[in-house]
Amino acid sequence: MTMDWLTPSHWIICALLLGFAIAHSGLAALRPYGEKIIGARLYRVIFALVSIPFATVLIIYFFNHRYDGARLWNLQGVPGIAPMVWVLSAISFLFLYPATFNLLEIAAVQKPQVHLYETGIVRVTRHPQMVGQIIWCIAHGLWLGTSFMLVTSAGLILHHLFGVWHGDRRLSQRYGPAFEAAKARTSVIPFLAILQGRQTFEWKEFLRPAYAGVAVFIGLLWWAHPFLVRATSHVAW
Repeated sequence: MTMDWLTPSHWIICALLLGFAIAHSGLAALRPYGEKIIGARLYRVIFALVSIPFATVLIIYFFNHRYDGARLWNLQGVPGIAPMVWVLSAISFLFLYPATFNLLEIAAVQKPQVHLYETGIVRVTRHPQMVGQIIWCIAHGLWLGTSFMLVTSAGLILHHLFGVWHGDRRLSQRYGPAFEAAKARTSVIPFLAILQGRQTFEWKEFLRPAYAGVAVFIGLLWWAHPFLVRATSHVAW
Protein backbone atom coordinates (compact mmCIF):
# COMPACT_ATOMS: atom_id res chain seq x y z
CA MET A 1 0.00 0.00 0.00
CA THR A 2 1.43 3.35 -1.03
CA MET A 3 1.34 6.50 1.04
CA ASP A 4 1.16 8.94 -1.87
CA TRP A 5 -1.69 10.79 -0.18
CA LEU A 6 0.50 11.67 2.83
CA THR A 7 1.76 15.00 1.53
CA PRO A 8 4.27 17.16 3.48
CA SER A 9 1.40 19.49 4.38
CA HIS A 10 -0.03 16.79 6.66
CA TRP A 11 3.13 16.86 8.77
CA ILE A 12 3.37 20.64 8.65
CA ILE A 13 -0.18 21.16 9.93
CA CYS A 14 0.55 18.66 12.74
CA ALA A 15 3.67 20.64 13.68
CA LEU A 16 1.77 23.93 13.57
CA LEU A 17 -1.05 22.54 15.73
CA LEU A 18 1.43 21.12 18.23
CA GLY A 19 3.31 24.42 18.38
CA PHE A 20 0.10 26.37 18.91
CA ALA A 21 -1.07 23.95 21.60
CA ILE A 22 2.23 24.24 23.48
CA ALA A 23 2.28 28.03 23.21
CA HIS A 24 -1.40 28.55 24.06
CA SER A 25 -1.77 26.00 26.85
CA GLY A 26 1.72 26.68 28.15
CA LEU A 27 1.07 30.38 28.53
CA ALA A 28 -2.28 29.60 30.17
CA ALA A 29 -0.52 27.35 32.69
CA LEU A 30 2.11 29.99 33.43
CA ARG A 31 -0.46 32.75 33.84
CA PRO A 32 -0.53 32.79 37.69
CA TYR A 33 3.26 33.15 37.80
CA GLY A 34 3.54 35.59 34.91
CA GLU A 35 0.89 37.90 36.29
CA LYS A 36 2.74 38.15 39.59
CA ILE A 37 5.89 39.28 37.77
CA ILE A 38 4.61 41.60 35.01
CA GLY A 39 0.94 42.14 35.88
CA ALA A 40 -2.31 40.79 34.42
CA ARG A 41 -2.66 43.33 31.59
CA LEU A 42 0.86 42.96 30.19
CA TYR A 43 0.65 39.18 30.44
CA ARG A 44 -2.61 39.24 28.47
CA VAL A 45 -0.96 41.40 25.80
CA ILE A 46 1.94 38.94 25.52
CA PHE A 47 -0.53 36.04 25.38
CA ALA A 48 -2.36 37.74 22.51
CA LEU A 49 0.86 38.64 20.67
CA VAL A 50 1.84 34.97 20.69
CA SER A 51 -1.55 33.32 20.14
CA ILE A 52 -3.12 35.55 17.48
CA PRO A 53 -0.24 35.47 14.92
CA PHE A 54 0.14 31.71 15.50
CA ALA A 55 -3.58 31.16 14.93
CA THR A 56 -3.48 33.37 11.81
CA VAL A 57 -0.68 31.26 10.33
CA LEU A 58 -2.69 28.11 11.08
CA ILE A 59 -5.83 29.46 9.43
CA ILE A 60 -4.00 30.60 6.29
CA TYR A 61 -2.15 27.29 5.98
CA PHE A 62 -5.40 25.37 6.45
CA PHE A 63 -7.20 27.39 3.77
CA ASN A 64 -4.39 26.83 1.29
CA HIS A 65 -4.02 23.09 1.85
CA ARG A 66 -7.53 21.96 2.79
CA TYR A 67 -7.83 19.78 -0.35
CA ASP A 68 -4.43 18.12 0.05
CA GLY A 69 -4.04 14.37 0.28
CA ALA A 70 -6.64 11.74 -0.49
CA ARG A 71 -10.23 12.72 -1.26
CA LEU A 72 -12.05 10.21 0.93
CA TRP A 73 -15.56 11.38 0.05
CA ASN A 74 -17.18 14.18 -1.93
CA LEU A 75 -20.60 15.26 -0.71
CA GLN A 76 -20.48 18.79 -2.08
CA GLY A 77 -23.01 18.03 -4.80
CA VAL A 78 -25.46 16.30 -2.48
CA PRO A 79 -28.65 18.38 -1.92
CA GLY A 80 -28.82 19.89 1.53
CA ILE A 81 -25.14 19.41 2.41
CA ALA A 82 -24.15 23.06 1.90
CA PRO A 83 -26.86 24.50 4.21
CA MET A 84 -26.16 21.74 6.74
CA VAL A 85 -22.48 22.68 6.81
CA TRP A 86 -23.33 26.36 7.30
CA VAL A 87 -25.85 25.61 10.07
CA LEU A 88 -23.38 23.35 11.89
CA SER A 89 -20.64 25.97 11.47
CA ALA A 90 -22.92 28.68 12.90
CA ILE A 91 -23.77 26.46 15.88
CA SER A 92 -20.07 25.76 16.41
CA PHE A 93 -19.32 29.48 16.74
CA LEU A 94 -22.13 29.89 19.27
CA PHE A 95 -20.23 27.40 21.42
CA LEU A 96 -16.73 28.58 20.55
CA TYR A 97 -16.84 32.27 21.40
CA PRO A 98 -19.38 33.20 24.10
CA ALA A 99 -17.11 31.36 26.54
CA THR A 100 -15.22 34.65 26.82
CA PHE A 101 -17.75 37.39 27.51
CA ASN A 102 -15.58 40.16 28.87
CA LEU A 103 -14.21 41.78 25.73
CA LEU A 104 -12.62 44.62 27.68
CA GLU A 105 -10.62 42.06 29.65
CA ILE A 106 -9.61 40.25 26.46
CA ALA A 107 -8.28 43.54 25.10
CA ALA A 108 -6.61 44.22 28.49
CA VAL A 109 -8.55 47.48 28.85
CA GLN A 110 -9.85 46.09 32.12
CA LYS A 111 -7.71 43.88 34.33
CA PRO A 112 -8.01 40.30 32.96
CA GLN A 113 -9.33 37.81 35.48
CA VAL A 114 -10.08 34.10 35.67
CA HIS A 115 -13.84 33.62 36.01
CA LEU A 116 -15.84 30.68 37.29
CA TYR A 117 -18.82 30.74 34.91
CA GLU A 118 -21.96 28.70 35.46
CA THR A 119 -24.49 30.50 33.29
CA GLY A 120 -25.56 30.64 29.65
CA ILE A 121 -23.79 28.16 27.40
CA VAL A 122 -21.85 26.76 30.38
CA ARG A 123 -25.15 25.30 31.63
CA VAL A 124 -25.19 23.24 28.43
CA THR A 125 -21.53 22.20 28.63
CA ARG A 126 -18.72 23.20 30.96
CA HIS A 127 -16.33 23.30 27.99
CA PRO A 128 -18.17 25.02 25.13
CA GLN A 129 -15.01 25.68 23.13
CA MET A 130 -14.28 21.95 22.94
CA VAL A 131 -17.84 21.20 21.81
CA GLY A 132 -17.77 24.02 19.28
CA GLN A 133 -14.47 22.80 17.85
CA ILE A 134 -15.81 19.26 17.40
CA ILE A 135 -18.93 20.57 15.63
CA TRP A 136 -16.76 22.77 13.39
CA CYS A 137 -14.57 19.79 12.48
CA ILE A 138 -17.61 17.65 11.67
CA ALA A 139 -19.06 20.38 9.44
CA HIS A 140 -15.85 20.99 7.52
CA GLY A 141 -15.04 17.29 7.38
CA LEU A 142 -18.38 16.65 5.68
CA TRP A 143 -17.69 19.38 3.14
CA LEU A 144 -14.02 18.73 2.36
CA GLY A 145 -13.67 14.99 2.85
CA THR A 146 -9.87 15.04 2.57
CA SER A 147 -7.18 13.28 4.55
CA PHE A 148 -5.69 16.71 5.33
CA MET A 149 -8.98 17.75 6.93
CA LEU A 150 -9.07 14.57 9.01
CA VAL A 151 -5.51 15.12 10.25
CA THR A 152 -6.32 18.75 11.07
CA SER A 153 -9.51 17.74 12.87
CA ALA A 154 -7.66 15.11 14.92
CA GLY A 155 -5.09 17.69 16.03
CA LEU A 156 -7.69 20.32 16.90
CA ILE A 157 -9.89 17.90 18.83
CA LEU A 158 -6.95 16.40 20.75
CA HIS A 159 -5.83 19.89 21.75
CA HIS A 160 -9.31 20.77 23.01
CA LEU A 161 -9.70 17.47 24.86
CA PHE A 162 -6.43 18.27 26.61
CA GLY A 163 -7.90 21.71 27.29
CA VAL A 164 -10.82 20.08 29.13
CA TRP A 165 -8.43 18.45 31.59
CA HIS A 166 -6.09 21.42 31.72
CA GLY A 167 -8.87 23.97 32.21
CA ASP A 168 -10.55 21.99 34.98
CA ARG A 169 -7.20 21.51 36.70
CA ARG A 170 -6.41 25.24 36.65
CA LEU A 171 -9.88 26.18 37.93
CA SER A 172 -9.65 23.57 40.67
CA GLN A 173 -6.28 24.95 41.77
CA ARG A 174 -7.66 28.49 41.81
CA TYR A 175 -11.14 28.02 43.27
CA GLY A 176 -10.92 24.70 45.11
CA PRO A 177 -14.28 23.61 46.62
CA ALA A 178 -16.19 26.31 44.71
CA PHE A 179 -15.09 24.79 41.40
CA GLU A 180 -15.80 21.24 42.58
CA ALA A 181 -19.34 22.34 43.41
CA ALA A 182 -19.74 23.98 39.99
CA LYS A 183 -18.27 20.89 38.35
CA ALA A 184 -20.87 18.72 40.07
CA ARG A 185 -23.64 20.92 38.62
CA THR A 186 -22.30 20.94 35.05
CA SER A 187 -21.15 18.43 32.45
CA VAL A 188 -18.63 18.21 29.64
CA ILE A 189 -21.08 16.31 27.41
CA PRO A 190 -23.68 18.83 26.15
CA PHE A 191 -27.04 18.79 27.98
CA LEU A 192 -26.07 15.80 30.14
CA ALA A 193 -26.24 17.70 33.45
CA ILE A 194 -29.61 19.20 32.40
CA LEU A 195 -31.02 15.77 31.48
CA GLN A 196 -29.76 14.35 34.79
CA GLY A 197 -31.44 17.15 36.74
CA ARG A 198 -28.16 18.59 38.03
CA GLN A 199 -28.61 21.78 35.99
CA THR A 200 -31.39 23.86 34.45
CA PHE A 201 -31.60 25.62 31.11
CA GLU A 202 -32.27 29.37 31.41
CA TRP A 203 -32.95 30.73 27.93
CA LYS A 204 -33.09 34.34 29.20
CA GLU A 205 -29.36 34.16 29.95
CA PHE A 206 -28.75 34.02 26.20
CA LEU A 207 -30.30 37.47 25.76
CA ARG A 208 -27.05 39.34 26.21
CA PRO A 209 -24.77 41.36 23.91
CA ALA A 210 -22.10 38.64 23.72
CA TYR A 211 -24.46 36.24 21.95
CA ALA A 212 -25.78 38.98 19.68
CA GLY A 213 -22.19 39.86 18.82
CA VAL A 214 -21.43 36.25 17.91
CA ALA A 215 -24.55 36.15 15.70
CA VAL A 216 -23.35 39.28 13.87
CA PHE A 217 -19.87 37.75 13.57
CA ILE A 218 -21.35 34.60 12.00
CA GLY A 219 -23.20 36.74 9.45
CA LEU A 220 -20.06 38.70 8.60
CA LEU A 221 -18.04 35.49 8.32
CA TRP A 222 -20.60 34.00 5.94
CA TRP A 223 -20.39 37.14 3.80
CA ALA A 224 -16.59 37.41 3.93
CA HIS A 225 -15.75 33.71 3.58
CA PRO A 226 -15.18 33.77 -0.23
CA PHE A 227 -12.97 36.86 0.10
CA LEU A 228 -10.93 35.23 2.89
CA VAL A 229 -10.35 32.11 0.81
CA ARG A 230 -9.21 34.18 -2.17
CA ALA A 231 -7.00 36.42 -0.03
CA THR A 232 -5.22 33.54 1.67
CA SER A 233 -4.61 31.85 -1.69
CA HIS A 234 -2.14 34.63 -2.51
CA VAL A 235 0.09 33.59 0.42
CA ALA A 236 2.54 31.04 -0.99
CA TRP A 237 2.82 28.39 1.70
